[in-house]
Amino acid sequence: MALSIWEALVVFAAGVGAGTINTIVGSGTLITFPVLLATGLPPITANVSNTLGLVPGSISGAIGYRRELQGQGRRVIRLGLTALIGGLAGAILLLALPSEAFDTIVPVLIGVALVLVLLQPRLARAVQRRREANGNDVHPDGGAVLIVGLLLASAYGGYFGAAQGVLYLSLMGLLIHDTLQRINALKNILAAVVNGVAALFFLFVAEFDWTAVLLIAVGSTIGGQIGAKVGRRLPAPVLRGVIIAVGVLAIIQLTIGG
Repeated sequence: MALSIWEALVVFAAGVGAGTINTIVGSGTLITFPVLLATGLPPITANVSNTLGLVPGSISGAIGYRRELQGQGRRVIRLGLTALIGGLAGAILLLALPSEAFDTIVPVLIGVALVLVLLQPRLARAVQRRREANGNDVHPDGGAVLIVGLLLASAYGGYFGAAQGVLYLSLMGLLIHDTLQRINALKNILAAVVNGVAALFFLFVAEFDWTAVLLIAVGSTIGGQIGAKVGRRLPAPVLRGVIIAVGVLAIIQLTIGG
């Protein structure tokens, strides 16, 4: 599908925004997915193209947080394998289920993601209270509960992925005894794993739009660096407001305009 110059610029800008937001907290898909829908791409093609395009952004964000990853090698391998299995399962489900199921499920998933974005400040405060109350009683690597939670969150990420970063931060913040900045760095690695394995699977079996993929890839790579370096200075309410606005537009596009 040929994009006009203005559509291409908007898709690129959405990629930058998604890469920035994903590195900070997650939910960047709520920026790029509705933009791709607005260009006329079918929902599943838009979702697959979005997943492929966000892989470089996830890697870029992880590189930007490389200092916070020092000393987390064992944790990265253990949780990364869990994310890989879950992400592949979600990607398989996306193509195994009929397209009508995606059209039905995704507006619900976006709605849940928007609720998570709205609740993110409360979740962050709950995480901080638990950390202060439990201290060293929290398992250093999260234990079996975290493995199960990450497996499900990663399957969700492989299927659609909006706000999977919020899920990761909430789960790991509650169950891992470490600083939130180091947990955020780990979140970026897990997101890169899920996006990467889903993208590799989609490359061989799914339809996607190369133009959209390349625009989002370049934009999200730039955004990943922005998110790692200066994104924390952006007002959180503004970011949440943008995410919620485009998420609502995506729901409208899927349920009424699609």
